[in-house]
Amino acid sequence: MLRALSLFTALFGLVCAGIALVHLAIGPLSIPGSIPVNATMDSEDRFYATLFLGFGLAAAWTSCDLRSRNGLFVTLMAVFFVGGLARIVSFIMAGPPNAFFEVMTILELVIPPASRLWLKAALR
Repeated sequence: MLRALSLFTALFGLVCAGIALVHLAIGPLSIPGSIPVNATMDSEDRFYATLFLGFGLAAAWTSCDLRSRNGLFVTLMAVFFVGGLARIVSFIMAGPPNAFFEVMTILELVIPPASRLWLKAALR
């Protein structure tokens, strides 16, 4: 069970890192449903992409030894969950996003608690 979670976490981290690299390479044009933005928004997107790259690499790193790195794993999942909550704030303040991001919000709110339960069961 721990091995399966480790594989999931490695894949999850690499997908996050890959998404970040796409944002670094082509900027906000990588966002489904996006419109052209000014230089300030382009700069912000690429800046936050570096943080998401670090997040993804950290998640992948935890996958190598979830038993001893479980505290970091739980923290990263909590950060991902808060990202989903931030999308809900955006929905309330600015309206619904592209359908792709509605799905992403669900994943961001479901993956962290499910992963936490999976980790808890695997460490028993």
